[in-house]
Amino acid sequence: MIRQFCFWICTVLVFCCYCASFSSCNSCDRRAGNITLVSGTLDGPLPADAAPAHVLEALDRAERLHQYEIMSDTACDISVEAIAEADTTSTEGYGIVVVKGAVTTVFPNLCHARSPMAKYDRKDDVLWLACSVMWGTGVQVDRLYRIRFDGNGKAYISDTVEPYDIQQQLCRRLGYSIDGQDVTLWDGGRRIASVTNSVADMGGLDDAHPVWIGEQLGYDLSGRSPVLLVNAGIKFVTGLVLIYDDMPTLSVPIGIDGDGKVDMGDIQ
Repeated sequence: MIRQFCFWICTVLVFCCYCASFSSCNSCDRRAGNITLVSGTLDGPLPADAAPAHVLEALDRAERLHQYEIMSDTACDISVEAIAEADTTSTEGYGIVVVKGAVTTVFPNLCHARSPMAKYDRKDDVLWLACSVMWGTGVQVDRLYRIRFDGNGKAYISDTVEPYDIQQQLCRRLGYSIDGQDVTLWDGGRRIASVTNSVADMGGLDDAHPVWIGEQLGYDLSGRSPVLLVNAGIKFVTGLVLIYDDMPTLSVPIGIDGDGKVDMGDIQ
């Protein structure tokens, strides 16, 4: 009798534990279901940099280029400069010069209109260059270039990181959940950050697509490898622009493999 009673007690306990576990899993599934992937503002790949024809002509015939420094690594004898004028003709924000040792390479079509950045990696003999391709009020989109050098020291672009491709990779990973005015960002199922919306005069968060990326994609080149900087914006019921006031800047380590494929680390 005692054995039978113990058997039934154990059975009930196991059943209760199973029910609790099942309920907990369902709760996790519901929480995961509340995470929605962000939307992207870029509709497709951006046009390649291309200087106007009259600028290319001026660069081709110029006797003197007026330049200003973007980066200088005296220890490695390498520098990057932007061309402001070809003789007296404005380059309209186009033209970048890379000098390594005694070899000068001109990239006439690269844009330097908005705070370009460069960093030389001596170990891999690679120059990283980030140039703006879109800018305006609330908008700053950079394109990343990996520049290598041939046997004669001449620079060439080996890889380009297209902003649209970066956006699409992030749109498959970066999610959000909303609880009242609290917005939480997720990298898959990993919580990244939570913020509280303080904007109260724009009719509340948009019901369909409140969180977007794509307008602010930049780079931090201070380390050995590039780090992507992303700002997600909030869309409200009223107003056509995204608001970034309460949103954090996200950072993502970037790598390019031997085939030119972009690898992205954890979003922080």
